Amino acid sequence: MFTSVLMIEKALTSADVEFVTTLHGEEPVSFHVLLQPRGDQADRLLRAIDDIALGELDEAAHERETPEGKDAEALGRQALEVSLSALHAAGSEAKGHIVEDHPLEALKALVGESGADEVIVLTDPHYVEEFFHRDWASRARHKVGVPVLKLFSHSKA
Repeated sequence: MFTSVLMIEKALTSADVEFVTTLHGEEPVSFHVLLQPRGDQADRLLRAIDDIALGELDEAAHERETPEGKDAEALGRQALEVSLSALHAAGSEAKGHIVEDHPLEALKALVGESGADEVIVLTDPHYVEEFFHRDWASRARHKVGVPVLKLFSHSKA
């Protein structure tokens, strides 16, 4: 069985589930899902710039209304449960948890504990962070010791 650590920031869509569960053909895959709820207020500007770059001006204008930090924790737990249920329904083994602090340290520890074969980082585009190689995938490549695949979410959750 192939073991993947899947880092996400929101609930998986059906297209995302189909994509990650078919990456390795017919080989069964076990997923260890890490979800980090939206960051604190300091990340708001970067998200607004990403929204503008994607032409999502309404999203940028309403960025202040989206819960962040501790307020986003309940939404994160719900997104994790939805994602795990969807992976189970697709026939994959899956377990996961919320990452509250230091997501890359949690990722590195989980890769070691689970004996993961790869890391999949599945997020919306984050142009500013990606340009400066400060996104999760870029930073994880230097920490985890297994291949890291960066994928973009197929649609809004």
